[in-house]
Amino acid sequence: MLRAFASLFFYGRFFVPFSRIGLARRQRGWQAYPERLDGQTWLVTGASGGIGAAIARMAHARGARVLAAARSAEKLAELVRAAGGGDRMLPMRVDFSSIADTRRFVAELAGRGERIDVLVNNVGLLLDRFQLTAEGFETSFGTNLLSHFVLGEGLREENLYAEGAVVINMSSGGMYGTPLRLAEMAARSAREYDGMAAYAMHKRAQVELTRAWNQRWQGQPRVYVMHPGWVDTAGVQTALPGFRAVLRRHLRTPEEGADTALWLGTTRPPLAPEGGIWLDRVLDPEHAFALTRKTAIDAAQLHGFLAAQARATGG
Repeated sequence: MLRAFASLFFYGRFFVPFSRIGLARRQRGWQAYPERLDGQTWLVTGASGGIGAAIARMAHARGARVLAAARSAEKLAELVRAAGGGDRMLPMRVDFSSIADTRRFVAELAGRGERIDVLVNNVGLLLDRFQLTAEGFETSFGTNLLSHFVLGEGLREENLYAEGAVVINMSSGGMYGTPLRLAEMAARSAREYDGMAAYAMHKRAQVELTRAWNQRWQGQPRVYVMHPGWVDTAGVQTALPGFRAVLRRHLRTPEEGADTALWLGTTRPPLAPEGGIWLDRVLDPEHAFALTRKTAIDAAQLHGFLAAQARATGG
């Protein structure tokens, strides 16, 4: 009962800014920007569907060469067919729930001599039931966060970012509902696991990981964190059917959710020292409630925690 009330309060608080209503309001202040991406290479994870596929299609349509990374070979093949074939939409099969496969992918990119202009860490999932990977990680933690860390760090260690490159971490509005707690975020048993809370913490952690990378990397590459608002994707249909049933006509399209990623990757605005999270081309505060500030975990501690988790797999 308490959780239902909290969810109702949360959805009521964010209905306008996260729905198509908020998008329409902010679109009034948008200005045209150069949209051509010729000569750039974009790496998009979770590119087989939803927002990731929309980002891949939109970057490709603007002239970018797109490395579309995801687990499903069939869905990636369909993405390539929809893009008209050619050599600028490259399907790359990776299982981001596996840290070993994420490392293999980095090694493959290094072997190909790739230079990445924009990395979009988009892959993510919300699971109701607790699942462990073969490496001993809860599946959504490995997919939503640890693989992002290993990929982002690996590309830098291998010097695969182009000059002036950008990393875009795809968070979620759900992060506004939770502080950052390391143990709960990386649950090791079904007893400890709450899928909705874990997902929100993974997305909160992406905000702090963005801060950690900007502190450590000093703009090479520059790192942003964004969220797409409430988007009608297959993931939402599966994980949140009740939410979708009630709000379906107010949900954004994948292309609308993808817009800020294209804008960030193209315009590359200055980094804000105070942080923030981008929505609809506007830098919003990282916190909406005092509760989410009540954490002893900072960016450096999160980075150390993720590095330790990655080392546990032999990296």
